[in-house]
Amino acid sequence: MRRQTIFLSITLITGIFLGWVFFHSSPAKEETHNHAAETTKETIWTCAMHPQIRMHEPGKCPICAMELIPLSQGGITTDPGAIHMTKEAAQLANVLTSKVSKQSPVKELRLYGKVQADERLLQSQVSYLPGRIEKLLVNFTGEVVRKGQTLAVIYSPDLVTAQQELLETASTKASQPALYDASKDKLRQWKLTEKQVAAIETSGKVKTEFEVFASAAGIVSARRVNTGDYISPGSVLFDIADLSHVWIMFDAYESDLPYLTMGQKVTYTIQALPGTSYSGNITFIDPVLDPNTRIARVRIEINNPGGKLKPEMFATGIVQANLNEYKDKLIIPRTAVLWTGKRSVVYVKQAKTTESIFKIREIELGPMLGNSYVVMNGLNDGEEIVTEGAFGVDASAQLEGKPSMMNPQGGETSSMPGMDMPGDKSKDSKSMPGMDMPADSKPASNASPSGNAKSQTLQHATFGVSGNCEQCKERIETAAKSVSGVSSATWEVATKKIKIEFNTMATNPDAIQKAIAKVGHDTEKFKAPDEVYKQLPECCLYRK
Repeated sequence: MRRQTIFLSITLITGIFLGWVFFHSSPAKEETHNHAAETTKETIWTCAMHPQIRMHEPGKCPICAMELIPLSQGGITTDPGAIHMTKEAAQLANVLTSKVSKQSPVKELRLYGKVQADERLLQSQVSYLPGRIEKLLVNFTGEVVRKGQTLAVIYSPDLVTAQQELLETASTKASQPALYDASKDKLRQWKLTEKQVAAIETSGKVKTEFEVFASAAGIVSARRVNTGDYISPGSVLFDIADLSHVWIMFDAYESDLPYLTMGQKVTYTIQALPGTSYSGNITFIDPVLDPNTRIARVRIEINNPGGKLKPEMFATGIVQANLNEYKDKLIIPRTAVLWTGKRSVVYVKQAKTTESIFKIREIELGPMLGNSYVVMNGLNDGEEIVTEGAFGVDASAQLEGKPSMMNPQGGETSSMPGMDMPGDKSKDSKSMPGMDMPADSKPASNASPSGNAKSQTLQHATFGVSGNCEQCKERIETAAKSVSGVSSATWEVATKKIKIEFNTMATNPDAIQKAIAKVGHDTEKFKAPDEVYKQLPECCLYRK
């Protein structure tokens, strides 16, 4: 009986224990299962070009009608200031990166100028005789003359009288040699040669017409007289230019002068002679700037055999200036830099990851090297930065409330009108079927009054700009890029159109057109001031 009681007790205890195990563990498993179900996140669909869009189902973007893509739930950066982009979004935004490295900076300067005659070889052909021009043997501009060539025939009453005096004193030269010598000196002062004086004395006849001979060889650049004109001693008959040696005169802007030195090599081409490249050394830099155009003249000298180079031909020069004071500094592409006021920023890719995770960083820039910049501070050798598509990355950062170009401290993004924010049941939010925003979305401090996030995206525009040549192209593109928010500007000479890429949060097409008009080029909406237009080089004058 006692043994049976013990057996029943053991059986009862075993049953209670097994029941506790099964019935206690099942709720735990169920609780664990439910917790996992709660933590399983629903797939959110977004637009690659408009990341503020959040939808629970696939479809098309309500802004641009692009197919929505799934928002990646993995690879979220632990840095709250970094921006994470999906692979698809980075590809559609054309985001490219490259590693920065130390280089020996070389600044490329592009100079524009013209061929001009050597001022030291310009001569004025004058007459030393008073009288009337009976005949012009050189009578048009551009004619080639040789030294000693007869240019004109002059009748001079004063010279007739002087000849008569010579003939009279020649008969008494034995008794009055002083008078004879004085009469000959008078003819010599009028630049008659000894041969001409001897011929008059030998013939014993007064000559009524005398020739004017060329004192230099060259090209007639200007004709000052006509047949029948009366002239006095010293009157200019012709301007003669010797074009066997010419100057190439380039215009250097004020900002280019620190990189130009005497003796520096310049490689240049002549627009009228394509396929031929010339080079020379700088022989002169104008010490005074033009107060209107703010440029200084830079001179190259070159021999001109055969006269191929003609005055007023357009020339384009390239100078490679070695910046030894910035040796072994980091060099980054110009497209990687975003400007806002005095700040220059870039987006640095997070190291040791294949994900597109970027964080904004302020840097200090040195001089511009054509299409790149010297970096003084802010980056380290080997870091990877965004070199293309930086505005797209910045737009995503603004929309997610992360630190960005226009908002260094960061701020939460504003929701689009008609979008619900999950978990936020405030009275201000309005719903749109199938569309949600993150629960922590609030209007950003730099958002527009309308709260329309579309205005924060990168946009393109095309409009007409008047101009003629490559020098105009340089001036127009520089003016457009000087406007804060403009990432690129390309003006075509053939179409007279400029294509610009700009951030709508920083500027607008009207502001860009005003900036271009201020430097002397008419746009579709704004006309350049007359006083600025008149200061443009002759090749750039487009108004009829």
